[in-house]
Amino acid sequence: MGRDQRRTVRELVDAHGQTYAEEAGIRLKDTPQPLYRLLVLAHLLSARISASIAVATARALSEAGLRDPRRMAGATWQQRVDALGRGGYRRYDERTATQLGEAAELLTERWGGDLRRLRDQADGEVSALRRLLQEFPGVGPTGADIFLREAQLVWPEAGPLLDRKALQGAERLGLPGDPDRLLPLAGRTEPAVLAAALVRAAVDKDVAEDTLDRVG
Repeated sequence: MGRDQRRTVRELVDAHGQTYAEEAGIRLKDTPQPLYRLLVLAHLLSARISASIAVATARALSEAGLRDPRRMAGATWQQRVDALGRGGYRRYDERTATQLGEAAELLTERWGGDLRRLRDQADGEVSALRRLLQEFPGVGPTGADIFLREAQLVWPEAGPLLDRKALQGAERLGLPGDPDRLLPLAGRTEPAVLAAALVRAAVDKDVAEDTLDRVG
């Protein structure tokens, strides 16, 4: 069973081990702009909307020049709505446009537009990071978990993190639901990459079925 589970994880990661930041065109580094773009992506992904639309919308906001909190706050509400619409994020566009503006203003006023200062304020405590991230309008517990799930690549204190959605993907694949048992099956795979692949299995039945078919 252990060998089969390792193969399941390997097949999953080989085919679907792309973080959502990568898919959105974010080259994640511990610098202000990529971290801010990841925060916006986490906000978008946390809504009841498909991940593909959230990713496309993150790209549309970036293409509109809204890549940092100063530009996001400086844009008009209508400019934000239009960019969200180009990404297909129409169901929540008006409320989200307001929240993105308010969140950008909060980040600028409280942390100088730099999420690393929020990280410093948390002083290495993941619970504090979660709490502070949820102070941004539109970012609840799910959004905070999405941000940290991806940010653990550059914020090691956040990991290893397999959030609730990742563990749902593990369950769908017949893998252990306990992170302490699941992580060793992935060998040297980065937890952020494993988590993203598991989330894809959770939200897309075809990903899970494709993986299990290749395992045999």
